[in-house]
Amino acid sequence: MSNAYPDKMVFGLDIGTRSVVGTVGYKTSERGFTVVAQCTKMHETRAMMDGQIHDIGSVAATISQVRKELENQTGRKLNDVCIAAAGRVLNTATAYAEVIFDEETVITEEMIHSLEMLGVEHAHKKMKEETKDNEHNFFCVAYTVVHYYLNDFMITNLEEHKATKIGAEVLATFLPDEVIDGLYSAVQKAGLQVENLTLEPIAAMQVAIPENFRLLNIALVDVGAGTSDICITKDGSVVAYGMIPMAGDMLTEEIAKKRLVDFKLAEKIKLETSTKKKTITYKDIMGLKQKVEREEVLADVKDRISQITKAVAEQIIQLNGGKPVSAVFVVGGGGKVTGFTEKLSEYLKLPKERVALRGEEVLSAVSFLQEGIKKDPLLVTPIGICLNYYEQRNNFIFVRVNDERIKLYDNGKLTIVDAALQYGYPNEKLFPARGQELTFTVNGEKRMIRGELGEAAVIRLNGKPAGINSPIIQNDEIVIEESTKGTAASCTIGKLPEFKQTISFTVNGNKVTCPRYMQANGEMVSEYYEIKEGDVIVSMDYYTLEQAMTFLDIVPQGRIYVNHVPAGPEEKVYENFSINMEIEEQTYSVETVAEEPYVTETYAQEVNTAETSAPKPEVPGKEEAAITKEPEKTEVSSTAEVSAKDIVVLVNNQPIVLKGKASYMLVDVLDVYSFNLSDARGRRAVVKVNDVSTNFMQVLADSDRIELYWEE
Repeated sequence: MSNAYPDKMVFGLDIGTRSVVGTVGYKTSERGFTVVAQCTKMHETRAMMDGQIHDIGSVAATISQVRKELENQTGRKLNDVCIAAAGRVLNTATAYAEVIFDEETVITEEMIHSLEMLGVEHAHKKMKEETKDNEHNFFCVAYTVVHYYLNDFMITNLEEHKATKIGAEVLATFLPDEVIDGLYSAVQKAGLQVENLTLEPIAAMQVAIPENFRLLNIALVDVGAGTSDICITKDGSVVAYGMIPMAGDMLTEEIAKKRLVDFKLAEKIKLETSTKKKTITYKDIMGLKQKVEREEVLADVKDRISQITKAVAEQIIQLNGGKPVSAVFVVGGGGKVTGFTEKLSEYLKLPKERVALRGEEVLSAVSFLQEGIKKDPLLVTPIGICLNYYEQRNNFIFVRVNDERIKLYDNGKLTIVDAALQYGYPNEKLFPARGQELTFTVNGEKRMIRGELGEAAVIRLNGKPAGINSPIIQNDEIVIEESTKGTAASCTIGKLPEFKQTISFTVNGNKVTCPRYMQANGEMVSEYYEIKEGDVIVSMDYYTLEQAMTFLDIVPQGRIYVNHVPAGPEEKVYENFSINMEIEEQTYSVETVAEEPYVTETYAQEVNTAETSAPKPEVPGKEEAAITKEPEKTEVSSTAEVSAKDIVVLVNNQPIVLKGKASYMLVDVLDVYSFNLSDARGRRAVVKVNDVSTNFMQVLADSDRIELYWEE
């Protein structure tokens, strides 16, 4: 017999407050859904109340009975099952999510799924903020996309379109951990593995409200034993879910009290009110046989029916934005009680014909292989649970992260990162973090240096190395060693490009190139200065005259001129400025005339008197009062023609040829010999000519021996 069925059939369980209904079937494009086998078992005790399992063992025993019966009917071993959760402690939230691409992109199914999951995350966060419930862990048991958006325009299906931005408005439904755990525990105790989980009103909607009906503003009410679950459709989508903890059991309890019978017998009496019987016979707890008119029993529950339908109507109006819907479909056993739909239409102010039970008419597309099956509203939700398997596969799986068992909502694409986040690993411990960045300014421009990147988390999946995006399945073992943070950013002055810049000016006609001085927060600093957060760095575009003399190790004599104007030690010397002075020179004789120093004729010829003798300053008129006229200097002249000549000097025992000038100073050596004064390699620079310490303005002669090095 089993060979006549497809290899893959769906097993659905409607685990209700009063009963467990099992359905096995399959779906084809030609015939729709075919029910191969069906079985209903009542709970022996009140193991469930208001949709919540109270006695897991008892519910598991009932599930086992249903499973065994269906296995006998189909000749198949049933291991995987689809279930639905009642809307007890239901919370919903609608949230918008979007993804922006750098360029126009063809939208794939994977992108759409990621977008939907992002919407579910936003909805979960919104729900937690609105409910302020920090005591429970809420899990998404179902979600629907209200609208998709392509470049901000509403669209039905995103797949294969091109876009730079996609968006989705997602309605997500959440239930607390204990509701789901109870269902999973009972199912697993019965030897089954959950293959798909949905919400009862979503399951009912799969059958009761076909997709082409969802353009209308319709409410579906699934009246069970413990809860009445509600969903609202409009403009082609489900726009709201809701639940009230009132349903058929309230009527049964009222009958038990009025007729003095136990709950099980009261349930039987309630069901008989939906038949054509005019009188109902039963025995009360005293053993006395009783006979009551059907109308009397209905009178017993009249107030309760009003209470339930009023609450349902108020919830529908609230979920629908403060106004009634156009029509209401009622499914489930609780709604079959005489007078329920009429009273609901009264509270909604709708015509009676617009509030109706949905059973046989919505099951017309469903085929039953069993004989004698009555197409009843009771069957809508169980069959809808099976159909939901084909529409949206939702499930929870269990894995272990660092020896801790965690539960994950299974969308079929779970990875290690999902498990890690559910475990509680923050992002900064999963992904390598950069060290503290360093921010400062250089010449008013903001600079930022990023810290070093740390090490990624070390992950093992079932004992083997894995990546953060490795897929996971049921019972996987995951071990994570958290990532590290990199070292903080650091930088010295010497590493700044500005430090490599120079300033050039002429000293007694010779071009001198000097490194720029650097300041940090107004203080002069060396290239080894470690830049600190918030430092204000300035690359000085001038030397003071005193700094220039110090750097060149020059001891001037008499007046110093900057751009031919007498200058003091704080005078600023910028790019291409000129400095003229007389220099104290121990190698050559110096005579004093009229109390002013001058250079002998021999020396003057060697340093080119025309360049080294400073002209008289041309002083602007406004400064004349502030300048004292200097005594006349003895002029030294030479009528001899001085022509260019080459000389050879030894620099650190290395022959160096100086060409193109009539005379040379030590500073000229730096044009052809590498000795970087800005790159300090010791405590101070040693400068010697013929074993005598000197400065860079020292005049050189052929065969001079020069020493240049850093002293430790």
